[in-house]
Parts: sequence; structure tokens; C-alpha cells
Amino acid sequence: MDLVVVRLLFVALLAGVCYFLRPFGMTGWVGAGAGALAASAVILFEFRVRALTLRRLIGALVGSIMGIIGAALFCLVLRSAPLETSNSAALQIFVLLLMTYVGLLVGANKGDLLNPAALGTVFSSDRPTRRNVKVLDTSVIIDGRIADIAEAGFIDGVMVVPEFVLRELQIVADSTDGSKRQRGRRGLDMLQRMQSNTNIQVQIVPDDFPSIREVDLKLLELAKKWEAKVVTNDFNLNKVAHLHRVEVLNINDLANALKPVVLPGERMTVLILKEGKEYNQGVGYLDDGTMVVVDHARKLIGKSVDISVTSVLQTASGKMIFGKMDENGKSGEAGRPGSVEMTH
Repeated sequence: MDLVVVRLLFVALLAGVCYFLRPFGMTGWVGAGAGALAASAVILFEFRVRALTLRRLIGALVGSIMGIIGAALFCLVLRSAPLETSNSAALQIFVLLLMTYVGLLVGANKGDLLNPAALGTVFSSDRPTRRNVKVLDTSVIIDGRIADIAEAGFIDGVMVVPEFVLRELQIVADSTDGSKRQRGRRGLDMLQRMQSNTNIQVQIVPDDFPSIREVDLKLLELAKKWEAKVVTNDFNLNKVAHLHRVEVLNINDLANALKPVVLPGERMTVLILKEGKEYNQGVGYLDDGTMVVVDHARKLIGKSVDISVTSVLQTASGKMIFGKMDENGKSGEAGRPGSVEMTH
């Protein structure tokens, strides 16, 4: 909003100057219109420049400077040529504009080949490479799996934790509800664990957006500002982030992608934990939490049974495996629940 006010003041100021000074013999209102039009062109140019990367800006600047220097040398030759003053001036202006324009375009196009960091500390910054930044939300810190994933090296770059997320964690950790208090303290412990690991880069940033009250919306604004990805396991935040065109790394999606692929006909050993909804069904779980429904296993609760997979059902809440006990299968107290034996 502040930038809008500044731009409007700039347009009004330039229009007022041209109204009173009347350049090129213009009348007052014509000069004011020309000034407002010139200011609008400058603002449009500003929008285009803001979309450029630092490398392209440096390339465009270097190219235009080289074009101006080349044009100045060429104009020295034109001044000594036997030409009329008006023709010589027109040629000099044309050469200056041409070489500046060409240098600007060529420099901008070749700017991606530059390495600003190699030019010195002028272009260095405490802020890490924006596209290699991950913004962590409260839910994924409390979840704790992010620490294991980062320690395994599957997430690189800098993991940014804004201070408003830390405040939310602190509120949860100080809650009078014992369950919430335990979850909040777990999140703080996981964050401290990642900070103590020298192979993981964790950065606490003070960036805040006082005009926004919701923490999720603040996270999205921070991700836009840093051109970063949001790491979460919150379903609703995931949906809202996609609407705001912010990239999301969902821990739950990663867990689902890593679940073992089970096909009909494969055998596995499952520990029956409870009865199913249908008659004579037993229910067990794999190590990753996938539900396994076994026919005719209601009486075998607490025992491990060998089953053969009959079908696999993928639902919005996860994957369910249906199976039946092998005719020659065995059951017993011992066994490794959730183990899968591949058949060929």
C-alpha cells in the first residue's frame, strides 16, 4: 500500500512540474498530461525491472555501459567527418541509442552466465539462496519426522523457522492441556535436535507480517518473499498454499510414496490386533500403518498369521490391503508383524 502512495505522488509531482514549467512550449494542461504519461512509463519500467533477476540486472547494466562507451568512441570519428552539423548530431544520437539498446539486451540475455558471488562481498548476503530455502510450519516441527528426513540428507538447503512459528510452539508447550503441552515440548526438542546437527542448516528469522493475523497466511507470505517452499503435513495449509501458487513439500505425501507396493497374490505375515467390521474379519497393520483386513481371522486376535493378498484399495485416507489366510499357513504368538514376502 505504501508503494502505491509513493507512485501516485511521483505521477502527481511530475505532472505538476510539467504544468508550471511547460517544457517544449507546451500549454499547462498538455504539459501536465505529458508529465503524467512519462511518470506512468517510468512506473511500468519499474515493474519490468523488478521481475528481473540480479544476474540479468548486472548483465543489462554492464552491457549498456559498454554500449555507451562504444558509442562515444564512434561519435569521435563522426565529429571529424565532413558532415553537416544537423546530420552529424542525428547520426551521433542514433549511434548512441542503438549501441545502448543492443548492449542492454545482449547483457540482459547473457546475464545468467554471470556469478555475482564471485564479484566480491558487495553481492553477498546473509540470506541464503532463495530457491534452496524451506520454510517449516508448526505442525511439521511437532510431527518430528522432519528431523529424521533432514539427518538422512533428503532435504538440503536452509530450513527457515520464523519467530511467529516459535511463538506458536511456545504457546502450545505452555498449554494447560497435558497432551498439547507434550506435543509443544516435542516440537521444541526436535528443533533443538536439528540445530545441534552441523549437517543441517536451521535459521531463525524475525520476518513478520503484522497486518496478517493467521499464522498459515503469514507462512505463505514469507514463502513468497523468500521464493521458498513450505514444508508441512497440514492438509488445509497444503490446499491453501496451492491456491496461492506456493510450492509445498508434504511429509504425508512422502510417507505415502515410500509405502511398499503390494500386489494381489503376494504373501505376508500379519499380527491380528482386532476384529473387523464385517463378519469373521480380523484386522492388522503393517509397519507403516497400512491397514490389513484378513478374512476368517476373527478368532486369531493376538496371533501372527500368514496371508495371501487378494486386493488393494486406495482411499483418500490411505491404503487398505485385503487378504485371506493361506491354506497351508501357520499361526502363532511369535512372528514379525507386517513383514512382506515377495513371490515371483
